[in-house]
Amino acid sequence: MYDYLIVGSGLYGATFAYLAQKAGKRCLVIDKRSHTGGNVHCERVEGIDVHQYGAHIFHTSDKEVWDFVNGLVPFNRYTNAPVANWKGELYNLPFNMNTFNRMWGVITPQEAEEKLREQREDAARKLRESGADEPRNLEEQALLLVGRDIYERLIKGYTEKQWGRPCSELPAFIIKRLPVRMIFDNNYFNDDYQGVPIGGYNALIDALLEKIEVKTGVDFFMDRDAWEASAKTIVFTGAIDEFYDFRFGHLEYRTVRFETEILDAPNWQGNAVVNYTEREIPYTRIIEHKHFASFGQAVYDNPKTVVSKEYSTEWKPGMEPYYPINDDRNQSLYKKYKELADQEEDVIFGGRLAEYRYYDMAPVIRRAMDIANSLF
Repeated sequence: MYDYLIVGSGLYGATFAYLAQKAGKRCLVIDKRSHTGGNVHCERVEGIDVHQYGAHIFHTSDKEVWDFVNGLVPFNRYTNAPVANWKGELYNLPFNMNTFNRMWGVITPQEAEEKLREQREDAARKLRESGADEPRNLEEQALLLVGRDIYERLIKGYTEKQWGRPCSELPAFIIKRLPVRMIFDNNYFNDDYQGVPIGGYNALIDALLEKIEVKTGVDFFMDRDAWEASAKTIVFTGAIDEFYDFRFGHLEYRTVRFETEILDAPNWQGNAVVNYTEREIPYTRIIEHKHFASFGQAVYDNPKTVVSKEYSTEWKPGMEPYYPINDDRNQSLYKKYKELADQEEDVIFGGRLAEYRYYDMAPVIRRAMDIANSLF
């Protein structure tokens, strides 16, 4: 009946379906959730678009991707400028002159560079004294990059909560580099373009799927034979290990849970994202959703606000997978599944779960565009 059955209605699946339909292909999109959009789905609460699966800020330097999404729905001018809260002290992120002024009281870039140089040299000396030529873990890597003060206050606790293990046990490659800016600039991203769709991400997904047949609340694996027989080619965006019935074992993830509250206040924390970097506070950050769409005085037009506390936890089968665990075991396991996938003639694997890699939104759209362009 169809040229393509797209399993999953997240950004990869929705983008591929949109481009295939424009090329004259017959498409059906199915999703086991009750809604489309995957993890970019928003829920409207008290007139606020709540990012149901965590904060999503679209950013890219790929003008073709930026023009593509803006051709579907207009984006606002949101700029990501998170704040770190360490024991009640507030620091701007990424690390810039505002951060260094708050940390050390320095005024000039030269003063900041001197403080960083001193602490980096101290970390390098201690590494040599331990008999190592290269950093052996994330802690040693971070100390070489930004020194002890920034590491202890803004990296260590947050990272250990995020990954559920000490920094001294995490691989160094997780933070091969950390952005350090010698200017007073709180813009987290270096990309040319960033923003959030006006009307939330549902508006973008609805525009992508507007002319396409979609069925939600449908589990591909509950009637796999029938679904596979319904189309010439399957575009699979789910978990690659589940597609192969976990024959080599489960790939592992970190997952996230949220505690969301409606508050009787127009402006609760003054920023969309505040990271809590001390280990003793169990959540990693608090998101105040209205700040993704409301700016300045417009924040006060709505007397209520919605905030979400974000907790990073160990993933178990049956839980929503978020972040791939990029250690040797899981990469070796994924390689086995990838070898099977490469032999498939009528299945396209794409997206975060099918490719077992963390994707920002713009790169996943680019990936879907490139695959579609290679086919039609």
